[in-house]
Amino acid sequence: MKSPASTPQDFAWVREKLVQEQLIARGIKNPRILTAMRKLPRHLFVDPGLVKRAYEDCALPIGDKQTLSQPYMAARMTEALELDGDEKVLEIGTGSGYQTALLAELCFNVFSVEKIRTLSHKARALLDRLNYQNIALHVGDGTIGWSEHAPYDGIIVTAGAPEVPKPLLDQLAPGGRLVIPVGDEQGQTLVRVTRIASGFRNEQLGDCRFVKLLGKYGWRN
Repeated sequence: MKSPASTPQDFAWVREKLVQEQLIARGIKNPRILTAMRKLPRHLFVDPGLVKRAYEDCALPIGDKQTLSQPYMAARMTEALELDGDEKVLEIGTGSGYQTALLAELCFNVFSVEKIRTLSHKARALLDRLNYQNIALHVGDGTIGWSEHAPYDGIIVTAGAPEVPKPLLDQLAPGGRLVIPVGDEQGQTLVRVTRIASGFRNEQLGDCRFVKLLGKYGWRN
């Protein structure tokens, strides 16, 4: 007897259920994001023992005290970037590579920084297997960004920070948007920062909870 969602057809059905019940029902409207979420094989980005839970609306552990964000939050943060398709985006926190792949479906180039080398290498292998050619990965302190490829039209941070790291603001292009959870260890507020002519405009997008963003301009431990 086969296990639930064990064939490509089964996974396609579960992904459609995810889109309808977890995304559209909760206000995600961007059709490009919905199409990408219908396509992305989230079950490949989790440990084999968690495959049956891959399309649940929750965060899942990926090792090294890190997590794969819940599908709704991945879609919500991506929607806040307002991508058209020709942008250059910086991701802080590659993790499993799932959010990276989602961004790669929606913009021209993705530059992603991960502090934990083993996670970055594992993500690289899977993203290569899925034939993504518009993604560059780097191992390092994400709180200082990746200045070599700046400025960025969008920056997304997939871990909670005590404040918005200044280097990320410096690497944001005019008109660009930075989406980041800001708060303490118990919970954060999702914040969108837009670079405008007079400086930066901040918007609060709701409550969230992420693992800590570690680094020089984040949490130290």
